[in-house]
Amino acid sequence: MARIAGINIPDHKHTVIALTSIFGIGKTRSQSICASTGIAENVKISELSEEQIEQLREAVAKFTVEGDLRREVTLSIKRLMDLGTYRGLRHRRGLPVRGQRTKTNAR
Repeated sequence: MARIAGINIPDHKHTVIALTSIFGIGKTRSQSICASTGIAENVKISELSEEQIEQLREAVAKFTVEGDLRREVTLSIKRLMDLGTYRGLRHRRGLPVRGQRTKTNAR
């Protein structure tokens, strides 16, 4: 198993799909990482050389992923709650934040 950004990447999956197992990297970002490193998207992780895996590590390191991203999101929500904004109050009460209905759902 290759280890990128502190996460064990599954060997049996294609490169694009395997990179999405890292928090903060979705399909579009993984496609752009593959394009920038010159690695084909349909190649499995087990077939990559150590140099190619190192290229992937360097490309992923340019983005905010995993623990740093989780901390950033948590601090952003905490900041909203501390400021007393409407969104912060909804987070604090555990209710929908983005305008969803609460008459029948979110109970």
